[in-house]
Amino acid sequence: MALTRDRKQKTTNWLGLGIGAVVVLAIAGSGIYFALNREPYKAVKEAYLASLEKQDYQKMTQQLSTASIKNSGYQKQEITDKYDAIFNGLSITNIEAKEVKVVKGEAKGTFSLTYKLTMQTPLGELDQNYQTDIIKEAKDYKIDWSPSLIFEGMSGKDIVLLEMEPPARGKIQDRNGAELATNQTANQVGLIPGQLGTAEEKAATIKKISTALDVTEAFITEQLSASWVQDDHFVPIKTLIDETPDLEGIGGVTFGQTTIRYYPLKEAAAQLVGYTGQVTAEDIEKNPTLKANSLIGKTGLEAAFDKELRGVEGGVLKIADENRTEKAILIKQDTKAGEDIVTTLDGAVQAKAYEEIAGVKGATVVMNPLEGDVMALVSSPSFNPNKMANGISKKDYDSYATNANQPFLARYATGYAPGSTFKTITAAIGMDAGITTPDKTKEIQGEKWQKDDSWGGYWVTRVSNVPQVNMVDALIYSDNIYFAQEGLEMGEQVFRAGLTKFQFDHQFDLPIEVATGQISNEQKFGSDILLADTAYGQGELLISPLQQATMYSVFANQGTMTFPKLLKDKEKEQVPNVVTADSATKVKEAMLKVVSDANGTAHALMSDSYQLAAKTGTAEIKEKQDTKGLENSFLLAFDGETNQTLVVSLVESAEAGQSATLLNQELIQTLMTK
Repeated sequence: MALTRDRKQKTTNWLGLGIGAVVVLAIAGSGIYFALNREPYKAVKEAYLASLEKQDYQKMTQQLSTASIKNSGYQKQEITDKYDAIFNGLSITNIEAKEVKVVKGEAKGTFSLTYKLTMQTPLGELDQNYQTDIIKEAKDYKIDWSPSLIFEGMSGKDIVLLEMEPPARGKIQDRNGAELATNQTANQVGLIPGQLGTAEEKAATIKKISTALDVTEAFITEQLSASWVQDDHFVPIKTLIDETPDLEGIGGVTFGQTTIRYYPLKEAAAQLVGYTGQVTAEDIEKNPTLKANSLIGKTGLEAAFDKELRGVEGGVLKIADENRTEKAILIKQDTKAGEDIVTTLDGAVQAKAYEEIAGVKGATVVMNPLEGDVMALVSSPSFNPNKMANGISKKDYDSYATNANQPFLARYATGYAPGSTFKTITAAIGMDAGITTPDKTKEIQGEKWQKDDSWGGYWVTRVSNVPQVNMVDALIYSDNIYFAQEGLEMGEQVFRAGLTKFQFDHQFDLPIEVATGQISNEQKFGSDILLADTAYGQGELLISPLQQATMYSVFANQGTMTFPKLLKDKEKEQVPNVVTADSATKVKEAMLKVVSDANGTAHALMSDSYQLAAKTGTAEIKEKQDTKGLENSFLLAFDGETNQTLVVSLVESAEAGQSATLLNQELIQTLMTK
């Protein structure tokens, strides 16, 4: 029996221990429950702040207490719309909640929430501090909302205003301070909707205006249908640039003024200076700092220096009452005008150079070969940048875009076979190699020559049948056969080594794109024919007119090559000893004779008033031997006395009387007597 009692006692003890454990676990469980719910406001706090950061205002209003919304005088949707209009409508982005704190509130069951929002406004970064309560409503916790949670200091039906002051865009100037791109006041044709008459009268008026202004009726109707338009408003239709349309007697038409971007040289510098245009969604995607409806540089120098030219837009973001009376300034930024860009260009030279080749496909480069200053970069045909910047019609744009002669193409930066102007380089390389000398004479019979029968039906041809030719004669008469033979005598290794010193693949440090040159398609010529053709400036050579001017600078600069520059305050960049000073001088002496000798191909440029060194060139583009192809005409000329002005000009597909030499006679005379 004792044993039995002992067992019962033990069982009872275990039972008591079990009950004690349940009590302990219950107490512990209660502690865990309270620990997990020390922040009963956490869900609403996090959802509220997250929706602010994501700018999801529909979701944000779900976290607000019904009572506070009612007390504010707003409907829930009104709050959503107000936040959306302020933050999304005014392009306020990158909202981030910081320094978030919650403490027990004074009233039972409430908590005090404080936080800071940092955000990016169109005027810069803005910090705002906020304080509100988290209150229990029914079974849930909610945010106690008031207008001060939009911005500190707001109440009632206050509004937020953003007033922007765009900066004046900087000017692009030539070396003398003349304006190449500027801001100018222009007349603007507009309509007063309330004065357009009845439906029938209005339709007839729109039709007349469409014809007079060369804009579509659909465009006019679209402008009149904008949401901001009222009967007494001025609705701009077209900015007038260099035109005076006949609008007399048309009802509802009036005139205003606006500031436009204007290009005084018009077509003469269009590809180089470029033009401005409205920011697009694609522009903003590439550069998020841009603002909608702003003007930016689209092409040329306008695009290259857009950041400097654009300046900093200023303005004020402020709280105002319902009557738009200012209550508080949230952020203010002063407007900073854009910088002026001073170039090396000479506007008068640019205009003259364009005048000479306008009407043909071509390009002209005018450069100081000693300093590298580019005084003119001209391409023809061209386009009117004033139309592009200030509202070009579809008809005018299509006339440019579909023009087979490519008016948007910058021909001065495009690669071409240089033709016979390149013989000057072959001569200098040959002299440096000890192969060529000025008086080295070759016996050449006839106008056709080939190395041997291995060339099959391929022949090198020349224009003048001169039986005895030295290097000077070969430059005067522009003899292809002489230089083909000199190239073959040098051999590929020597000739190519000399060519590489001219840095064909060098990328110029310029604010515009310029195609790099090439000697040949492959690293080796691969045949004697290609070597020979290259020696007189054809083959697979590709050199832009601007790069040609750079290479030919060695002859005005005793063998030193000067790279081009377009900014006036930029340091010059040079490569010495591209050819020896002696070779450069001897080629220059021969180029002086190309002008002074009656047989010289540039004799038409001869003047008793100045000394001119020159070389002409023709690069023929044809499908096969013994056929007539298109001819690109080139002119290389520089001042033989001061060496300070060098011209390279190209005429594509030159016809009779359209050689680069003949077309540029007045330009050369202007430059040499300036």
